[in-house]
Amino acid sequence: MGKLADAGNVDSTFFSDMKSLAKMGIVNSNLITTFTGFWLALHFTGASFWGNWHVFLLTMAGTALVIAGGCMLNNWYDVDIDPVMARTKTRPTVTGSISLNQALTMGIMSTALGIILLLFTTFTAAMFALFGWLVYVVFYTMWTKRRYTLNTVVGSFSGAVPPLIGWAAIDPDLHIAAIVLFLIMFIWQTPHFLALAMKKCKEYKAAGVPMLPVVHGFAFTKRQMVVYTACLLPLPFYLSSLGTTFLVIATLLNVGWLVLGIGGFFMKSDLKWANLMFIYSLNYLTILFLLMVIVTINFPFS
Repeated sequence: MGKLADAGNVDSTFFSDMKSLAKMGIVNSNLITTFTGFWLALHFTGASFWGNWHVFLLTMAGTALVIAGGCMLNNWYDVDIDPVMARTKTRPTVTGSISLNQALTMGIMSTALGIILLLFTTFTAAMFALFGWLVYVVFYTMWTKRRYTLNTVVGSFSGAVPPLIGWAAIDPDLHIAAIVLFLIMFIWQTPHFLALAMKKCKEYKAAGVPMLPVVHGFAFTKRQMVVYTACLLPLPFYLSSLGTTFLVIATLLNVGWLVLGIGGFFMKSDLKWANLMFIYSLNYLTILFLLMVIVTINFPFS
């Protein structure tokens, strides 16, 4: 019994390490936007979900593997600064439970397998995934993250790609709706991650990562966050064909976030405000993308 229990603990620890290495929270959140892009492509092209279920499985699995591969390589590269930050110091590449060579090998293999799976959907979907991976691993992790405050903007390109992958798996000829999904994701990421950067400002400073609040302070960062949230306001109107319900709720979400952002100039605690902005951003993204699916739920099955 003791050996069985030990084996179970080892398996559990390895599974936990793999989830941490692949950053499954990031993978899962990006799969929501990938699915939305896929679903809306079915809606706008009049295609059937059941007629494309195999494409759906390939798209989701391939996207997950590419994102996980990029995250593994991010952990591999950042092993020198991760011990400084509380939220990253327990990563398996830091503790040594997964060696750097293992992380590097698994990151490359996961990425390659993901790209291969996506090639069985459309070439365009695979190229979008490769572009997102290159931006995240090379242009963000290896180049801008430790050098420039614009690292957040650079990283936003990779985070905005998943809905394009989902869409292109069905329709390589991108519709305006796919571009709007990309823009929503691109703009959303800056206030989301700057809120996190404000919360973890001391840790980023200790790690030598030039996040905007570290270099230019909270006041400047807050103004930037409000500008980005304001830029989201017109985007739902480009998706007006999704109906009045979507348009009203999406606009309310945008106005609510902007009001909360402006309220930050009157709150005494910047960190409390940053936490509220961070929580709102998570709920905003989840509600908005699920709403797009709900209001079109009858169409792909017909």
